[in-house]
Amino acid sequence: MYLMNDDKKNSLVQRAFTNHLRVAAVAAAVVALTLTGCGDSKKGEKASQTAAKVNKEEITVHQINFVLQRQQGLKPEQAEAASKQVLERLIDQELAVQKAQELKLDRDPRVVQQIEAAKREIISRAYVERIGESISKPTNEEIAKYYNEKPALFKERRIYSLQEVAIEAKPEQFAQIRDKLQAAKNMNEFAEFLKANDFRFTGNQAVRAAEQLPLAGLDAIARMKDGDSAISQTPTGLTVLFLVGSRPQAVSEEQARPAIEAFLSNQRKGEVVQKDIKALRDAAKVEYVGKFAEKAADAAGAAASAAPAATPAPVPAPAATPAASGGLNAADISKGMGLK
Repeated sequence: MYLMNDDKKNSLVQRAFTNHLRVAAVAAAVVALTLTGCGDSKKGEKASQTAAKVNKEEITVHQINFVLQRQQGLKPEQAEAASKQVLERLIDQELAVQKAQELKLDRDPRVVQQIEAAKREIISRAYVERIGESISKPTNEEIAKYYNEKPALFKERRIYSLQEVAIEAKPEQFAQIRDKLQAAKNMNEFAEFLKANDFRFTGNQAVRAAEQLPLAGLDAIARMKDGDSAISQTPTGLTVLFLVGSRPQAVSEEQARPAIEAFLSNQRKGEVVQKDIKALRDAAKVEYVGKFAEKAADAAGAAASAAPAATPAPVPAPAATPAASGGLNAADISKGMGLK
């Protein structure tokens, strides 16, 4: 419930919002570099778009720009130097492509399959992005409502010093471990008990701001006082979370606004996409064949007999770097919200 090392499937989602403004600035810098030296004639304009020629093939400025805009953490003042490095990599890539084509590797069934898979992924992603463009931005009222509904994330935000212990144990040992945890004066005493009784365990300690904790468990952690502990069951045993200490560091609505707006927009996009895909599936004729037909029938039967369950809230991965003291920016909050 309160694991510090959550699944990292949202890592790409988190990084995108964190860097979108920086990417825009880099793109602007690259465009400025592109325009520098362009002549008025059509011939000069065409020449300015060619960065290099590799045998008979051209590498264009547009190719360089595309790569640069996808680089994370690149500062605008680094764009010129980075563009030269990208060009060298593109030259190497073009040489490899030309040699591969000479060897007819582009006709290899495995290569063709990978190309088709990448093509399908790109096209389907473009469709999803097009759907997302239709959503409306969150209103000021919606932003204020979210801010007020999440005091642990904003008004009552704290910086937490946490210790976590993952214990390998059998169900019949859970009661003994829970009793000792309640009786222990501190985590060191509890760890000594685990060692003495030959329990295998691993521990870690970190400082995390509220926005760097899983949203699903934040409210429960916010209710904890310094010195409190919480225990949860895992597939291999138990996990104990100990709150060593904390300090308040509130965030104003104005500070949180960019992250909240991005989070709500992303959430709304997800709902619209999910609804649209469901409508497409309902309208399509999907026929499972062979062994997949049997599995599909079994899955449908299990779903029909199971009671409807509430959809769990998304659990973003905590940031890898402990929170630093000082102000909070939109990127920090977005990491804990699982922003795309």
